Amino acid sequence: MKKEIYQGCLAVLRDELVPAMGCTEPVAVAYAAALARKTLGAIPDKVDVAVSGNILKNVKSVIVPNTDGMRGIPAAVAAGIVAGNEEAKLEVLAGITQNDRVNISNYLSRGVISVEQSDTGCVFDIGITCYSGHEYSFVRITGSHTNVVRIERNGEVLFDKDASEERIGALAQFKSDLTVQDIVDFADCVDLADVEDMLERQIEYNSAIAEEGLKNDYGARVGKILIDAFGDDVHNRAKATAAAGSDARMNGCELPVVIVSGSGNQGMTASLPVVVYAKHFNSPREKLLRALVVSDLVTIHLKAGIGCLSAYCGAVSAGCGAGAGVCYLRGGGYDQIAHTVVNALAIESGVICDGAKSSCAAKVASAVEAGLVAMEMNARGSEFLGGDGILEKGVENTIRNVGDLARNGMRETDEEIIRMMIKNIR
Repeated sequence: MKKEIYQGCLAVLRDELVPAMGCTEPVAVAYAAALARKTLGAIPDKVDVAVSGNILKNVKSVIVPNTDGMRGIPAAVAAGIVAGNEEAKLEVLAGITQNDRVNISNYLSRGVISVEQSDTGCVFDIGITCYSGHEYSFVRITGSHTNVVRIERNGEVLFDKDASEERIGALAQFKSDLTVQDIVDFADCVDLADVEDMLERQIEYNSAIAEEGLKNDYGARVGKILIDAFGDDVHNRAKATAAAGSDARMNGCELPVVIVSGSGNQGMTASLPVVVYAKHFNSPREKLLRALVVSDLVTIHLKAGIGCLSAYCGAVSAGCGAGAGVCYLRGGGYDQIAHTVVNALAIESGVICDGAKSSCAAKVASAVEAGLVAMEMNARGSEFLGGDGILEKGVENTIRNVGDLARNGMRETDEEIIRMMIKNIR
């Protein structure tokens, strides 16, 4: 394949497959807070927080890791300020001790943190201003979880870069321009030495937190209930394992995950069903790794047209990716994978995102179900056709339609969801 596509796929995987501890939106808030505290050089006596509605939505109901069950933006801010390690980025809260937890709780009880919805118009936006006496610091993150665009201290700009959401970097453009054909070609030919470390870490981390979710009673116990209710066949275990990882992650488990498209839930949804099927079929390790490449890149490609945060549940894209990855694992080529993606999008598109919380685990299970049903339909010669609903002939045309639906068509839906969710938290 073309060298630029090969290198681009590697760059995307290196950029995307990174570890995070806890739901990535509260962790991004904690990261910004820790960076603002470091810039100030002191524990602030006042903190003003302005975040976009989608950040409010995704932090409201999820447990902030290492805080003994605290939820919400003030808890994330307090954790980042008191004990966050800003150098660890999305693992900013990983090193918190029991003594730190007490200090976080005491700091939060002082009531010095105020939160409001920002008016920047950016879907993903976090601005934190910390005050100590007459001194202050300011940090802004926009567009993605670790994309710091401005740092100030006492009026002096220490760091600044273009925060416009219209500015699309080369890597982001590559994710959009990538095709399913490119992805399959890359998976077929990639030198596994180039991707093995990333993928093995994805398998190790995501499998560990899923096992934790299956063993213990996290959240609504969706993963455990699926096994108890419907048995341990490979189809059900693939759903249950991904759901159990979400159960644990949404409800305070302190194990890290390897994320995809900025999301731990999407990272687990894209990877764990493929791992479960590979174990069931005793697939060679090489085949598993190449199938994970397919799943991860299909997920990323689908999500690129939708955007980082929206009213469209990101697990849907990852469920499509999982179906594509399992299809590849079982010997499917481009045509079979393309039809699997289209079938899955026809089944599941339109599931709303109403923030990070326990019910995400059930949505993860539903997304995996759609991906697996889509794969089995194709294996039996059945497919949905262009002209059926939002489907259009050609997998890339359908992917573009779904991106338009999620980014543009569901914008008002997103605003209504946010209004419903935040009316009781200001």
